Amino acid sequence: MMTLFKILSALPLGLAQAVGWSMGWLVFAASGVYRKRFLANARQAGMNWRQWLGAVGESGKLVAELPRLWLGRPVTVLWDGAQHVEAALALGRGVIFLTPHLGCFEITAQAYAQRYGQLRQPMTVLFRPPRQPWLGKLVAAARARPGLHTAPTTLAGVKQMIKALKKGESLGLLPDQVPPLGMGLWVPFFGRQAYTMTLAVRLAQQTGAAVLVAWGERLPWGRGYRVHVTPLLAALPPDSALAAGAINRAMEALIHSCPQQYLWGYARYKQPREAP
Repeated sequence: MMTLFKILSALPLGLAQAVGWSMGWLVFAASGVYRKRFLANARQAGMNWRQWLGAVGESGKLVAELPRLWLGRPVTVLWDGAQHVEAALALGRGVIFLTPHLGCFEITAQAYAQRYGQLRQPMTVLFRPPRQPWLGKLVAAARARPGLHTAPTTLAGVKQMIKALKKGESLGLLPDQVPPLGMGLWVPFFGRQAYTMTLAVRLAQQTGAAVLVAWGERLPWGRGYRVHVTPLLAALPPDSALAAGAINRAMEALIHSCPQQYLWGYARYKQPREAP
């Protein structure tokens, strides 16, 4: 399997994404369960077909571009809002980057590591190891790069992240990912109760870290990516439920800005699993 990934990593980004676009539509047509969840999530968010249609192919691109991003040559990355990163790093209290399942969330951490992680402060990303051992080894090897570290979704991983923030380093989290049972709260996401992580809230409150929202826009025709970074519109309230709700609303605003690149097929409203 590693050999196959290496072969795929040599493909031009545009070609890999074109294959992924076809894969996305094939899965959408073939899997009734996936299609039903995709459409239900999009409708829950109030999206019409013109807004969600492009996300069918974009979801496939997300998978097909991974070999290139993990093992291939660097891709073109543009920045929108780099000044917010500079300002947050200058505070020296650590930075928490919140990225929803929007666009290419793999590129946001890579782009930070390349621009800031090697010369300024490294980034630690929360990492849930895949169930397949071969894939876990592949992902771990692919993400092991200068300026970028990983932390498991365990108590040891949380301690690792707190330590990183206290040293003024950065973290990358997917706040719309369903956390293990006991690590979240039920709060609205697009008007429906969703089990939402409180980790980002607790980390920010304990360390005083700056909080930024970021996402990696996939540019058309394989031209690369644009990383968008903005600060939260307001400070997080001290109440955990209110703070988690505020983060969900911030993620909703990002998704509304580019619904055609959101991963609508993600099981956002599923029941949380038991913590490992």
